Amino acid sequence: MSTKPKAAMASLVRPMVEPYCDGLDVTWFTSTEEAMEVAPYADIGWFDMYDKDKMTAVIGAATNLKWLNSIYAGVEHFPLDQLKAQGTILTNGAGLNSAQIAEFAVMQMLMAAKRSDIIVDNQRQRNWLASPPGTTEIDGTKALVIGFGGIGQQIAKKLSGFDVDVTAVRRTATGEPKVIGLDDWRERLGEFDWVFVSAPATGETKHLLSTKEFAAMKSSAWLVNVARGSLVDQDALLEALNSKAIGGAALDVTDPEPLPSDHPLWTAPNCIITMHLSGQAQTGMFQRAAARFVENLKRFQSGEKMIAVADFDRGY
Repeated sequence: MSTKPKAAMASLVRPMVEPYCDGLDVTWFTSTEEAMEVAPYADIGWFDMYDKDKMTAVIGAATNLKWLNSIYAGVEHFPLDQLKAQGTILTNGAGLNSAQIAEFAVMQMLMAAKRSDIIVDNQRQRNWLASPPGTTEIDGTKALVIGFGGIGQQIAKKLSGFDVDVTAVRRTATGEPKVIGLDDWRERLGEFDWVFVSAPATGETKHLLSTKEFAAMKSSAWLVNVARGSLVDQDALLEALNSKAIGGAALDVTDPEPLPSDHPLWTAPNCIITMHLSGQAQTGMFQRAAARFVENLKRFQSGEKMIAVADFDRGY
């Protein structure tokens, strides 16, 4: 019987990581059923799945895990209490796709400024527009970036190329120029033309933006959310859109997902929905994830500090 640590990973990543797994006894699963069978015996697991309920069930069965790896930056779907009680190390995908998701967020801003969604709709209807549906000039506008981790920092970096004046919100103000704390941003909402949301989903951030926040925003300001749908009170957002209290919303994320076909957000005025595609809108995601796994495997085996270890108490 092998004395090597047992690992369970999807066959999708096998070509990229197998050459570095000589010290492991690996099962490469191809289905949820296979993952569920091997999960209780795994010391190391990589159980990422698009179906979050199935993924949670598989991880729940992995009661012997020493290390759980994930490509997902958000860990709200994971059984965190169980993992903490087991002493499992959880490494997430924080930072893996930060630049790429930031590109998507900037695309959403550009869509909102020039209303390219309306232009494309008219193209498909073979309508020749006499005037542009969006005339917002981005140069010189002001943006608030709520959540200044990897994604937020990349958004700020990319916005600087458009000469946008960026103020960022961190959990705790650090004294850096243009970086404020959680207690300071609400009173300044009226200053900004763009409000980007890139904070983690936790109990503390649920409905971070609701009726009061939308009322405090400029009537021309747009909300851009590439974090999680739970950070925005969607009922309050619908009211703000319908009453034109804000300029509009570009949402990569909603609550729930997928958004039901009869949900009023689909047809709300000035609402652009991009179906949580930002995390998939790149070509090198799995290569970056595999490279990080290989590096973390070396560190796990040598007892060194690993990259992107989630904090169970904070929830990210």
